[in-house]
Amino acid sequence: MKRKLAKLTGVILSALMVASIGTGCSGSGAASSGTGSTNGSTANGGSGSAKYTLLFQTTTNEDDPWTKAAEKFADTVKEKSNGQIDVKVYPNNQLGSETDVIQGIQNGTADMITTGESLQKWAPLAAMVAVPYLVHDTDSLNKLATGPIGKEIEDEIAQKAGMYCLTYFVRGPRELTANKEIKTPADMKGIRLRIPNAPLYIKPWEAAGAKPTPMALTEVFTALQQNTIDAQENPLAMIKSNNFQEVQKYCMLTDHVRSWIYVTIGKKKFDSMPADLQKVVKDAAAEMQTYENQLFEQNEKDDRAWLEQKGMKFVDVDQAAFEKAMTPGVLSTLNDEQKKVYNEIKSTIH
Repeated sequence: MKRKLAKLTGVILSALMVASIGTGCSGSGAASSGTGSTNGSTANGGSGSAKYTLLFQTTTNEDDPWTKAAEKFADTVKEKSNGQIDVKVYPNNQLGSETDVIQGIQNGTADMITTGESLQKWAPLAAMVAVPYLVHDTDSLNKLATGPIGKEIEDEIAQKAGMYCLTYFVRGPRELTANKEIKTPADMKGIRLRIPNAPLYIKPWEAAGAKPTPMALTEVFTALQQNTIDAQENPLAMIKSNNFQEVQKYCMLTDHVRSWIYVTIGKKKFDSMPADLQKVVKDAAAEMQTYENQLFEQNEKDDRAWLEQKGMKFVDVDQAAFEKAMTPGVLSTLNDEQKKVYNEIKSTIH
């Protein structure tokens, strides 16, 4: 069931009301003293109002697997908590840019978000979820995300960013789009390329010949339309979700990043919940991951077919040449701790 998006003023008011709930943590995970209704709505199956409201932002539109999975999570949590938890899903960055919402979660004005390498600003190891040409297939990615290194990344995010990783979604490979065919790094010379606001992308793309331009995702379509930038790079789902096919003719199959994205929740908010409701959230997150994974593989095929039907042309590239060109830039960006983990990953999954 799709929810109507609140107007910005309503979102801000709701967020402020959520922030007014007591968020003090106790070692036992007991709820804080202020757990009264935050919105006055009666949940399905519950006789009273929700005690906790979670504002959950996704970066994709309502038809994308991430948002569909978030909606399923919302329904599951409401049902299994007997209406004590009300999750409000905001697709398409309705609450603001990824960085703004991360800061909002830390400040208590938002609660959940799908996010990944953008967290490296706070937790440097978060960069490892999206290192160019570090992971080459989905099996290796899952092995990494669920193994000791993945746990180390999650722990650092909790400690330094103040956010728990409830689960993760596998992303489709990141691909390059532009209005001309690009087959080798030599074709990248002078291309003004939008990249996420993540340091790890700058030097690798510079090494490949581009002029990388950090920019919020919400600004990219207009920037492409107005020729402020020439190109961008994202998984097919994000290319479709943001209608980049309307302003980009070609999709280059670079597969330059295979990564995962975390579903995170603010540590203070989660710790303010009693243990039984924490379990509800964790169990619902596990179900959400399974559901999203079921949608993911078919969605990749459907997204390509849809983009082709809309006129986007797909181009095979020399991936080995891109990897060779970008790797020195990757290594120059990593600090000593990150290099140690990078080399450990290389030796573990290759």
